[in-house]
Amino acid sequence: MSLPTVAVVGRPNVGKSTFVNRIVGRREAIVEEKPGVTRDRKVLEAEWNGRPFILIDTGGWMPSDDRTLEGKVSKQSERAIRDADLVILITDVTTGVTDDDDRVASMLRRAKRPTLLVVNKVDSDKRELDAWEFSGLGLGDPWPVSSMHGRGTGDMLDELVRRLPPEPDVEDEPAGRATLVGPDDADDVAESVAIVGRPNVGKSTLFNRIIGDDRSVVHDQPGTTRDTIDTVIETTEGRIRFIDTAGMRRKSRMDEGTEYYSLVRALQAIDRANCALLVIDATEGVTHQDQRLAERVDAAGSPIMLVLNKWEVLDAEARARVTAEMEDRLSFLGYAPVLKISALTGLGVHKLLPALGEAIEAYHRRIPTRQLNRVIQEAQERHPPPGSRIYYATQGATDPPTFTIFSSRTLTAPYVRYLERKIREGFELGPTPMKIRVRRRSE
Repeated sequence: MSLPTVAVVGRPNVGKSTFVNRIVGRREAIVEEKPGVTRDRKVLEAEWNGRPFILIDTGGWMPSDDRTLEGKVSKQSERAIRDADLVILITDVTTGVTDDDDRVASMLRRAKRPTLLVVNKVDSDKRELDAWEFSGLGLGDPWPVSSMHGRGTGDMLDELVRRLPPEPDVEDEPAGRATLVGPDDADDVAESVAIVGRPNVGKSTLFNRIIGDDRSVVHDQPGTTRDTIDTVIETTEGRIRFIDTAGMRRKSRMDEGTEYYSLVRALQAIDRANCALLVIDATEGVTHQDQRLAERVDAAGSPIMLVLNKWEVLDAEARARVTAEMEDRLSFLGYAPVLKISALTGLGVHKLLPALGEAIEAYHRRIPTRQLNRVIQEAQERHPPPGSRIYYATQGATDPPTFTIFSSRTLTAPYVRYLERKIREGFELGPTPMKIRVRRRSE
């Protein structure tokens, strides 16, 4: 069913994200007492009195050049307004009506979108009187609330639900259309893919390129993305959730507060994803931080694909150097495919979905015991294990494929790697991680 959409807008630092967290009942949006924390549109599902709706948290709107980061953030807010069935304008009672409040209100009046005027930070009866100053914005009577303490939010939500359009009949979504969902919809989605990497390597550009929609703010300033942004699309490989994450860097270079929570969200996205795209800036080569991130993603146990972005700007010598760095510094990911792309122009991006499909299919694959033991026996006959004998093997789990090998003595690490290679080749497991456990069994 197509749910009505409610956009939460306002100038910076009026408490939009706190308001959103209060409505959805959990800390989904990152909150900090400084302007500019929210930059992308974050889409969440909410519900009140049995009526579900989509809630969109936006960055602070301000008049600025479209080429600046602030301008791009404001454009995201304006787009959310155009797409919304109802707009909630958040203002701050502690500052009174500002020039920017007037500008946002004027924009909403021109857009002719149904608007609910909410005056935030009304923590006492005395403040309620101050809230009536905002009626001069020409958007109807103000609704005084305290997002921090929940004061007045119930009455405001009753009014919100009353103003939503009538519930439509259930209809199937057209195939191929991007469907924006919140994290609670994970059970309806077969797979999830996290896009991770250092700041400013082109993750959001790639995310927007894949989903065909400018959902993430893209700017050449590191750290533009502050929160994880999810989008589900129907693809030839099935329904996939793509997760754009904040750039991750060393803790010693990390600001406290916002950036810390961004890192936590990114790590959570990696842990819950079925696959990860590690985006590396080809113009900078493979850095130490890229190595650390690769280790972290590999430890999560999900398939990893290495994406060399900005490949089109490298000459032949630079391409050879970067390729050598990949083989040297990321040798522990020898099973992972390397895709050379340009997120900006679209070069090579068409190869991502087929490669993702292969990786995810292998991640879930279960191999019949008889076929597995035939491959193990052939490997043992060609190259017997030193001082040991393998009796049989079995697959104990998937996600990732996990195998237990029973032998007369402990197998050496090089021989276990040999068996891993043979299993991978024998069953075309490709870019999925694999676990092999060896158990000793007496004659």
